[in-house]
Amino acid sequence: MHDVQTPPVERPFSDGVAALAAAEGLGGHRAVFLPKRSGFWRLLGLAVFGLFGLLAFVLPGLYFLWLLWQTPNLNRKQAARRIHCFEHGLVLDEPSGPVAFRWDAVSVLQRITRRYVNGVYVGTNYDYRLFRPDGTKGRLTGFYADPEVWGAAIQHEITRAQLAGALALLNGGGTVHFGDMVVNAAGVATANRAGVPWGEIEQVEVRRGMVALRKAGKWMPWSNTPVHKIPNFFLFLCVVEELRSRGA
Repeated sequence: MHDVQTPPVERPFSDGVAALAAAEGLGGHRAVFLPKRSGFWRLLGLAVFGLFGLLAFVLPGLYFLWLLWQTPNLNRKQAARRIHCFEHGLVLDEPSGPVAFRWDAVSVLQRITRRYVNGVYVGTNYDYRLFRPDGTKGRLTGFYADPEVWGAAIQHEITRAQLAGALALLNGGGTVHFGDMVVNAAGVATANRAGVPWGEIEQVEVRRGMVALRKAGKWMPWSNTPVHKIPNFFLFLCVVEELRSRGA
């Protein structure tokens, strides 16, 4: 009687990613996000513009052909890129090698831009910049599929991991900086505006990529800051709402 051999279970990541995740203590694997494949018409358009560009103007033609070559459909290195989400962080698997970012230490800036042509919505651009305390950086864009999923997941996981520590620091009399926004238990200030007590902040409004802090009885916002300039934006909103509720 011959022993039945069970085929090995294929992991969704490489040995390098596995070793890095273990070294950083990232815990269990949660999800993987792959590059977004270009559609037929976009590939055809790049090819046509590239070939016609070569006939008329060499440089524009080469540029379009370079864009075509950079699509995951044709470029194996681009197709191999991954976002791996773990319990305690993520690994950005790039051609230059994997880089880890822990939820409890990373800072993220997000820029989400809806695009319109002649008043007609044509798509949304996603741009997330990751920063580690040691200066290491990472960038995630709509190059990866499902940006509305992994983008929100990054913000939620950072908030979950860092909210308790931020509130403990504030409760102990400390200060937390969110870009130009300076927050403490008493109130909020900006780089060019003196502080205002939380009890005077009547509303926090997020609209068209801007965060407006409004004082009671005032028509104009006391502060109007672009979302893409506020690190850990979801964490900022949670901290502000917590301190506002106390001030009220």
